[in-house]
Amino acid sequence: MARGADRGQARGVGRGVSWGRGRDLPSRGKGRGSYSQPRNQTPNWDTTATTPGEINADLPERIRGSYRRQVDAAEPTTGNIEFKLNPDIRKYLHQQENITANAEEGDWLKLPEVPTNEEVALLPEEEVELAPNKIRGKWKSVDRYLKAHFELLREDAMSPLRDAVDQIRKNPDMMDDHTMSIYEKVHIVGFTFSHAGIAARIQFSTYRAQRRILWQGSKRLVSGGLVALTPRDDKFATKCTVAVVAARPLEGLQQNPPEIDLFFIRPEDIEIDPQQEWIMIEAKTGYYEAYRHTLRALQKMSKETFPLSQHICSMSTDIQPPAYVTENPVMDLSAAAGTEAEEGYAEVDVLTDWPGPEKSGLDETQWEALNQILTKSLAVIQGPPGTGKTYVSTVALEILNKYVKGSDSPIIIAAQTNHALDQLLEHVSKFEPNFIRLGGRSTSIEVKKRALWQIRKNERINLIPGSLLGKASSSYRTQSAELRKILEPMHQDPGKPHSVEVFLHHEVLSKQQGESLEAGASRWVSADGAENDPIQLWMGHALVKYAVEYESESFGFDEEDEDLEVEQLKEHEAENGVNDEEDAQDMLQGTWCSVQDHFAVEPPSETALREAARLLDTTQDLWKVPQAMRGPLYHVITQRFKAKLLARFRAGAESYEKIRLDLKTGKAERDNYYLQRAHIIGMTTTGLSKYRHLIASLKPKIVLIEEAAEVFEAPVTVACMPSVEHLILVGDHQQLQAHCSVHELEGEPYYLNVSLFERLVRNNMPYAALLRQRRMDPQFRKLLGPIYPALHDHRSVLQRYRMDWGMGDVRAWFFDHSWLESRDAQMSTYNEDEARFITGFYRYLVLNGVVPDNITILTFYNGQRKRLLKGIRSYPELKERYHNVKTVDSYQGEENTIVILSLARCNMTGKIGFLESRNRVCVALSRAKMGFYLFGSAETISKDPMWVSVVQRMKSTNSFGSHMPVICQRHRTQSRIEMPEHWAEKVSMGGCKERCLEVLPCGHVCGFKCHPFSHEAVSCAVRCEKSLRCGHRCKTACFEECSCDCGTFQRTELEEQSRVTFSSSDARGEDESSREPRSLNTSELDVWRGGKYLSGGHNSDLSEGIIYLPNQGSSLLEYRTADGVNGQMATRSCGMQVTDGWIHNTREYNGRSDSSPFATSRFSEQEQAIGRALWDGYSSGGVKGDDAQRASSTESSPPKGFAKSSSLKQLNSANARDGRGEKTKCMGNGRMKFTQVYQRVTTPSTAGDGVFDDETAKKPSSATKFGKLIDI
Repeated sequence: MARGADRGQARGVGRGVSWGRGRDLPSRGKGRGSYSQPRNQTPNWDTTATTPGEINADLPERIRGSYRRQVDAAEPTTGNIEFKLNPDIRKYLHQQENITANAEEGDWLKLPEVPTNEEVALLPEEEVELAPNKIRGKWKSVDRYLKAHFELLREDAMSPLRDAVDQIRKNPDMMDDHTMSIYEKVHIVGFTFSHAGIAARIQFSTYRAQRRILWQGSKRLVSGGLVALTPRDDKFATKCTVAVVAARPLEGLQQNPPEIDLFFIRPEDIEIDPQQEWIMIEAKTGYYEAYRHTLRALQKMSKETFPLSQHICSMSTDIQPPAYVTENPVMDLSAAAGTEAEEGYAEVDVLTDWPGPEKSGLDETQWEALNQILTKSLAVIQGPPGTGKTYVSTVALEILNKYVKGSDSPIIIAAQTNHALDQLLEHVSKFEPNFIRLGGRSTSIEVKKRALWQIRKNERINLIPGSLLGKASSSYRTQSAELRKILEPMHQDPGKPHSVEVFLHHEVLSKQQGESLEAGASRWVSADGAENDPIQLWMGHALVKYAVEYESESFGFDEEDEDLEVEQLKEHEAENGVNDEEDAQDMLQGTWCSVQDHFAVEPPSETALREAARLLDTTQDLWKVPQAMRGPLYHVITQRFKAKLLARFRAGAESYEKIRLDLKTGKAERDNYYLQRAHIIGMTTTGLSKYRHLIASLKPKIVLIEEAAEVFEAPVTVACMPSVEHLILVGDHQQLQAHCSVHELEGEPYYLNVSLFERLVRNNMPYAALLRQRRMDPQFRKLLGPIYPALHDHRSVLQRYRMDWGMGDVRAWFFDHSWLESRDAQMSTYNEDEARFITGFYRYLVLNGVVPDNITILTFYNGQRKRLLKGIRSYPELKERYHNVKTVDSYQGEENTIVILSLARCNMTGKIGFLESRNRVCVALSRAKMGFYLFGSAETISKDPMWVSVVQRMKSTNSFGSHMPVICQRHRTQSRIEMPEHWAEKVSMGGCKERCLEVLPCGHVCGFKCHPFSHEAVSCAVRCEKSLRCGHRCKTACFEECSCDCGTFQRTELEEQSRVTFSSSDARGEDESSREPRSLNTSELDVWRGGKYLSGGHNSDLSEGIIYLPNQGSSLLEYRTADGVNGQMATRSCGMQVTDGWIHNTREYNGRSDSSPFATSRFSEQEQAIGRALWDGYSSGGVKGDDAQRASSTESSPPKGFAKSSSLKQLNSANARDGRGEKTKCMGNGRMKFTQVYQRVTTPSTAGDGVFDDETAKKPSSATKFGKLIDI
């Protein structure tokens, strides 16, 4: 059975699978070539190899392309090291797999971690009994404790899908809503046989979404999510099948129809009929993969010793030192010392002779917390925002690591998020290089080097004697081939139905019936003498081609809003146990087998089916069956055939599941070799459950968990493996709690969202609190007074240098408004006017020199987040940048220089939703370091005591109003911004209303309104008026290249171009190799990409010296120029040989060779990479490919600053008189390009009033556009 609990490792999307279905059919769909492969191909399996059949997009680079082939061929790097098998891993997994099977009916241990079909299809009136989380007092027994948390977690994961099934059962034709997604026309098209299980690929329609889905940012069908399927005609009345999303290939989702891969939960649930149409639903809340590993770990704990249960269950407050500390209490505390290690800290008896903090680098509260960590077997450390929780954890880890170094057990550390874990491990790396990162998606370069998959890649080992890996790999290949063989009849010729031989082989037809069909067919002769198919002859016109029609589901511009950005979505999956780095070898890769059935009959009635079944059982000569009954009879034959095929396939799947478990065991036995050598091992809290079999085999004594108050209790409890003596919990129960999918499970009476950390504090368990903050400006730190009355400021925040970003001394402000809120399709609150106002303020800050990375916009609602992002990206200068626009729930543990908080709520009822959560408010108010600006309706939020305190505090410091008091940095003029449009009307350039009037580098006066950014970023639009060589004055804008429409100017330019030569080093009197190459500027790169250098149109630029050209290997560039005033054409070729970053050139002019090099220069690696990228852009369309394209290009829009001529003939005539304009251009291949003529539009003498002109908008980056930005 393809259990999801241990095959969630196969998440992500893949490459190399055939998307076609027929044996002889080409792959389906546009651009699928790289996904094609021979059907039923069995790979030469290696446990680390990427096999053909991989169907995960976004696979890590290490398992793609040439690298995988190289690694597979590599020899083990461990030589003749003797490996010892750890028997504890096999014992652990064997016990875990047998817990459910051996449990008695009715026992909670009998429940599988994935809900059964019957549970999901449960009717609402059938109530589920749940025991609440006991947050006060002690539990009666360990079993009751484990059972309660198991059932609460399972209900939270399962309930949303069960509710969705009930909803569609009541309204089968409903469309998607904010609680569920519905997919119709669901059909199975094939299977992949992977290490993670047997995955069924399905295709489906998203018609009921009624809008185009942006899959790359959608949380629909995320890997590891639960779905429920029902036959189209049943609609969950009698049949419900639960499955888990196995893979989410973006390539498959973006095609029509979309495709994904599913794991059926149990072998008996697997379906194979490609003609069976299903309806599939998923709930939009809940994510089962995050729960399933914890559920299995809780069941396993019921069969183990539970250390620290006297505190966790019985609530004993008498906490003793860990046993290993009692045996030897002397530790080296030098890591806690100040700038220099103090002798008094080198050898300290931490139980009897604890020193004072005077010479340490810690404050007194941090010092007390360190003492708790080192001397208590259950240490609870509360750290309010900015008080240095991670720093104290790091110091403690350094001390403990030095203390236990040399022992057999590593220190285990965990955190709720990958970001927090990476941050902690980066600190660890400075004192302990021998650590390992297990699972997750690390973004830290240093930490990624120590990921288990990376270590495994660098150090391959021999097969461990006695390991199950070798035997299981062999069995996997054998069983995969057997299952493909079972499905072989489904790989039929698309032009023929199933053959008589197939039906006979599967005993659907008797021998006499088969012979009757063959004999009847032999009496017919086709016109071309070809052999006739007996089934087709017998059926006649009753047999029709079967194909599922999927209409193109185009909903115009009506798109579904993105739930998350792409990286956030990957992070979401990784933190919940799928698509992490350790899953590389268990990614959904394996051999692919399509299933298809291209023929069918009209659906017969129930009466006809019964009669057809009787005829099949009693009639031996099938030609005697009446023509009208042959369709129903064929239907009965194929259904019996598929039923027998399905029974064999399900039986084979059971054996396959046992092999999958052996493979998992064998890989764990291998990974134990790497992990047992590490001193510190880090993972997420989900990883604690997912890799518990591996961690337990190492027998760790110390476990430290960061962000412990943000996690459900159960994932922390499972860290208490039998060997653990010391559990350290670091967090803050005043900040975010765990989030329940089912709102009713939060708060009274169930309290599922209360963490173990918070429950211990509530029950007066000893804990230490950090009370000196180093993050927030004191002005807005005081907003947290009701939550942290004892919190004080460290001297560092009192001595900060204050920078001006256009707000003067206003470091905090509450902007009060009365703009009403709205709800989106997902029922998420947003406030359109507030979002517009905030995005104007955000742009104002950027114009005033604040780097976007130093600003975070927070909101409590995803609907508001989407509108804020959309508003920011509406500004051309901000469109291409990344912007920190986050929900409060996703920002715990983060901070930024300036934080903008969008409350969004404004209504007549006073309902404030998420703003009522004291924990969320705490996080929202504590993320800023130097600037904090709130936007919302004070009247709406003032019905909540916490917000009343905030509003009163802001009013008392004169930091409240219905306007924003912005101050011009140059003139110190204050502007009152009261409406969203005021940002454009009053401070459009980031300054004030006054004109700039300063002189630009070109000598003209700046035409913009007051602005804080440098004039280097300004493009002067005043008419140039310089005298040209033709005698006319230049009429172009100052920032443009001088030009004139007259023929004299153009002939002069051509003469200059024809005289272009590349001076040799002798001519210049200098060593050519010593000259620095000149990089192409932005406009020249645009010319290069457009292929214009090949036409000779810009060859004058080449006379300026050495230039960088894209690295294109070897090529010959040829261009033609007019030579002399008589216009005689001459050919010049420049042969450029580019090898490994060097350019060597020879020239030929009218047959005469010149060997002088125009450049011999070595590119840096970065320059080579840029060159290759530019050449890729050029080769994919920089020069038009044929005459037709060249001709069509002449019909394009005129260049900036030009108007299209209404009469080319008129202009030709005019040009003949005054010599203006050329009508042709010689192309690099010797052909002529005919170009339309444009008249220049007179450029205004001044720039637009306070708005960047189009040419200015083309500046390459915001850093250039706004001058030098402040990097705070």
